[in-house]
Amino acid sequence: MFKKRKNHAIIQPYNSKTQEPVIRASICTGEQVAGFRDKESGKFEEAMLIRGEGDLQEFCSRYGVKRENIKKVW
Repeated sequence: MFKKRKNHAIIQPYNSKTQEPVIRASICTGEQVAGFRDKESGKFEEAMLIRGEGDLQEFCSRYGVKRENIKKVW
């Protein structure tokens, strides 16, 4: 009856020249998704769901991103 959600596809390695790290947060639910936004087109690519501090640290270490460089968008 219900379809199982597909696992997130493995995204391409982070390219600091063309992409910027972003956390997209929902104003209503507070759900946060970390990923990368293309600097030219603004297209967002999901990388992982952020449920807490541990997930944020994992995102930073997995993609070599500094925490202070991550922007939060609503």
